[in-house]
Amino acid sequence: MMACRRVAGGFCSRLSRLSSFPISAARRASAVAHRPEAASRFLSPSRVLSRPLPLAPCRRVSFNVQDGEDFTERVINSDVPVLVDFHAQWCGPCKILGPRLEKAVAKQQGRVVMAKVDIDEHTDLAIEYGVSAVPTVIAMRAGKVLDQFVGIKDEDQLDSFVGKLVGL
Repeated sequence: MMACRRVAGGFCSRLSRLSSFPISAARRASAVAHRPEAASRFLSPSRVLSRPLPLAPCRRVSFNVQDGEDFTERVINSDVPVLVDFHAQWCGPCKILGPRLEKAVAKQQGRVVMAKVDIDEHTDLAIEYGVSAVPTVIAMRAGKVLDQFVGIKDEDQLDSFVGKLVGL
């Protein structure tokens, strides 16, 4: 076993030394001329970064609340309904619910957004909205709480919950 590690370690160190040698411009041009498919490996960073970015609008379905002012601006004053996901980093059920909730919100194609509030960072918001357990999800429209639930829901229940908010 030790011999295998020693051999593998030696191979890895030799490989890293070989890959760190700079490639001359002549060798690069020769490789590109003889093998056009290798051209992409030798593109300079400036050429790669100068490509135009797509102009299609990219709308995120969720965002992290930064502070109380951000919450007021993006949740209370929002033109569209907002699902507020009160969660914590240490919460296992929160880690399961988060992606499910994002998927349900994404299905609505911009008719609803999701705000994520970490209760450890924003205890004032958690207290203000009566959050006593996580995950807690609150549905809001025009600054008013319309509905809420605590705990995990399956995808069908989440689709129904989000659909109800959009249909109101």
